[in-house]
Amino acid sequence: MKYIVDIGGERHEVTVDGGTVSVGGAAFPAHLEQLDGTPVLLVSVGTSVHRIIARRSDGRGAYALSVDGFAFAAEALDERTRAIRDITAASAGVARAAHVSAPMPGLIVKVNVAPGDVVKAGQGLIVMEAMKMENELRASAPGRVKSVVVAPGTAVEKGALLVEIEPIADQPAA
Repeated sequence: MKYIVDIGGERHEVTVDGGTVSVGGAAFPAHLEQLDGTPVLLVSVGTSVHRIIARRSDGRGAYALSVDGFAFAAEALDERTRAIRDITAASAGVARAAHVSAPMPGLIVKVNVAPGDVVKAGQGLIVMEAMKMENELRASAPGRVKSVVVAPGTAVEKGALLVEIEPIADQPAA
């Protein structure tokens, strides 16, 4: 399976195929072992062994990692989910209304916002089922929900407008 992993602002393609892991085109034998009764994982890559503690963070695919005592924030998503996030983010602009559109045909499962709601960048807006998987579509920029065009149970085509978000003018601090 192929994953897109973001660590420290750098993006890496990681492919896991049985006992082999490929990173950036280089393949290595790898093995993962959980130490019973602990959150510690021992990961062997080639001839190196690393002690890893991985804890889920806020958001899908987000992890707080401790690798050999060094802390990292990482996001690991499968290829399809990463593509959906990238498409959603690319469709938004800071100075103009941000429209959230369907990245593929599917069925709207849940609507998490209503007109007038203020949303943050990365906030989940719509849950959509496509190809038997649920995908959460998120706001790519902060703003106010101008309109919600769909409701749960609505079937949509690729590119269909789902939610329109308008920018909020900066307000002075009180």
